[in-house]
Amino acid sequence: MNYLAPSILAADFCELGKEIEIVEKAGVPYLHIDIMDGMFVPSISFGMPVFACVRKCSNLFMDVHMMVEKPERYVEELIELGADGVTIHIEACDCIDETLKKIKKLGAKPGIAINPKTPVSEIIPYMELVDMVLVMTVQPGFGGQSFIVECLDKIREVRRIIDKSYPDVKLEIDGGVRLDNLEMNLEAGANVIVTGSAIFKGDIETNVKEFLKRM
Repeated sequence: MNYLAPSILAADFCELGKEIEIVEKAGVPYLHIDIMDGMFVPSISFGMPVFACVRKCSNLFMDVHMMVEKPERYVEELIELGADGVTIHIEACDCIDETLKKIKKLGAKPGIAINPKTPVSEIIPYMELVDMVLVMTVQPGFGGQSFIVECLDKIREVRRIIDKSYPDVKLEIDGGVRLDNLEMNLEAGANVIVTGSAIFKGDIETNVKEFLKRM
């Protein structure tokens, strides 16, 4: 089964609650929350107060993507505020094993993310601890970038690993995904599709329905 996860990073923050309501009513199962600290990535997005408000206005699965240094500092508070899934970057955490186990113990679904230049081999030791692998298909930190086509090989590689030994693990992709490249990503093996601008720019409801129709 495939899942659509609109990224609120591309939403109009003056209309955030309204736009979340639109995507929820249109039938998406996930909401993707990009938290950036200005250290692991150059940009700063939003933190706990905004996430707490988002959680209050939606019943969607809150898919929290932590683009922050030392994410272990924040996972407990995020889960207390209502994160359903918490994904950490392998490049940003010195205690990956412990942090993934902590996320699970606190009742959320742990995920591991890798940047475009990070070899897939680096996540293999943690596959038994995660519910999801996130393959970044742009350089993390900025919305609106173009999809890196070379990442398709990485998606295929992760899919082979999942299919062979971890069939319950989801494979998420994030960055530059649009209707014109959706099919090749699904064929490569992705089954959780994060997209921001392609949903929130223009007619949101129509955009969601077009994605769901093709998934």
